[in-house]
Amino acid sequence: MDISASMVKDLRERTGAGMMDCKKALVETNGDMDKAIDYLREKGISKAAKKAERIAAEGLSNIYIDGNNAVVIELNSETDFVAKNSEFKELLNTIGNAILSSDVTKLEDALNIKVGNETINDLIINATAKIGEKISLRRIEKVTKEDNQVFGSYLHMGGKIASLTIVDGDNEDVAKDVAMQAAAMRPLYVNIQSVPEEDLEHEKSVIKEQVINEGKKPEFADKIVEGRIRKFYEETVLEEQAFIKDSSLTVKGYLENNKCKLVNLIKFEVGEGMEKRNDNFAEEVMSQIK
Repeated sequence: MDISASMVKDLRERTGAGMMDCKKALVETNGDMDKAIDYLREKGISKAAKKAERIAAEGLSNIYIDGNNAVVIELNSETDFVAKNSEFKELLNTIGNAILSSDVTKLEDALNIKVGNETINDLIINATAKIGEKISLRRIEKVTKEDNQVFGSYLHMGGKIASLTIVDGDNEDVAKDVAMQAAAMRPLYVNIQSVPEEDLEHEKSVIKEQVINEGKKPEFADKIVEGRIRKFYEETVLEEQAFIKDSSLTVKGYLENNKCKLVNLIKFEVGEGMEKRNDNFAEEVMSQIK
């Protein structure tokens, strides 16, 4: 029986299995859709679909660089245990290199990049079925630098945080130092100019309320707010932070001393802003053994 593309597509949507697995299942069952679903279930392949709604907030981020192009990606799993698995790391690298060598810049387009006969989305679905946890490509960011600029990259905690800088000035050591600073100190903003007005006004209003509650005289309030905003910058703005290798300098001062200028920062922290699993993984494993 001739297996049509629409039949493969229908089986994929119903089971969450990869394209090649669906085609094989239909061939093996002579095009019988129900038998093909049973075939995939028996092989343990369709279980990927059942995990689609589960939380994947662990995983790894990584940076891939080739010439003037770089990409930062975050690939998620449900547990840190799986993130340390060699198959997961291999998938991460396959995806990162495929995106880097393409002209794709958006996540939804990245999922359709072909790697051999399969798309990245197929690879993720197959990995979900094989590994037994939900795997998802959460985000990507692709950047291009000028010839007179350098990349600085740093992975913290084995890829829990990935930090990439673009710096004007021919000094890769400086660029890497600033990337390391961003990973370690977790700034919210690159420079004072990049702090959104609403964030600044919110911080000022909170500080002003603190000053009033402390019983400070109203005529001194503005001066106190101004001083504490300076502290806010020092804690949250990368260029205003004390440089971790020499606290007598700010990051901006360190850059200036080396005739460099920070152009861009991309920083991914795995699972930031996501709900974490609150179940007991050990209990889950034991429940499956029983």
